[in-house]
Amino acid sequence: MTQLLVRLVTIAVMLCAGLGSTQAQEKAEVFPQMGHVGSVLSIAFSPDGQTLASGSWDRTVKLWDVASGRELRTLIDHTFHVNAVAFSPDGRTLASGDSGTEDNTIRLWDVATGRALRTLTERSVSSVAFSPDGRVLAAGGADGVTLWDVTSGRQLRTLGPRSVSVFSVAFSPDGRLLASGGDDKAARLWDVASGRQLRVLTGDTDAI
Repeated sequence: MTQLLVRLVTIAVMLCAGLGSTQAQEKAEVFPQMGHVGSVLSIAFSPDGQTLASGSWDRTVKLWDVASGRELRTLIDHTFHVNAVAFSPDGRTLASGDSGTEDNTIRLWDVATGRALRTLTERSVSSVAFSPDGRVLAAGGADGVTLWDVTSGRQLRTLGPRSVSVFSVAFSPDGRLLASGGDDKAARLWDVASGRQLRVLTGDTDAI
């Protein structure tokens, strides 16, 4: 009689566990991931290729697990559309930039926790890029290019004619040069250490 009672209790426990698991699965399906509710304006892979960041018109940044497609977290702090996202070389920090009448900022985030680390004030942000050593952040926007010290948040220097709107920026692999492209139909090469313009690429080999 005792053995029969033990068996009945065991079966009851297993049935309850199975029912709980089924309910948990059904509950997960009831609350699907929403994703962005606006156009995606910028995307970037983490250095290890496991995470994708997406910036959207809906004023959010989302982090995604590449292998599963699962949404990891949503970064909410911007008050206008997010035009640019970039991971630091070690993958620990994400930079995101927006532009609009209400907000013109770059935000630095801790990727692991989603915590906002720092806010850098800019006048419109169209593109961001980390230097290969992760110490400098370049931001292109309506006022040319601005270089920032990532650790302190201090503005290092502004490059280029402020009349040129810059839409893209990129560091050379050794971090010594920065390239920028803007609405003046030219690409420019800069010496990062001095801020000196080295060349204007327009098809005219004499342009400097």
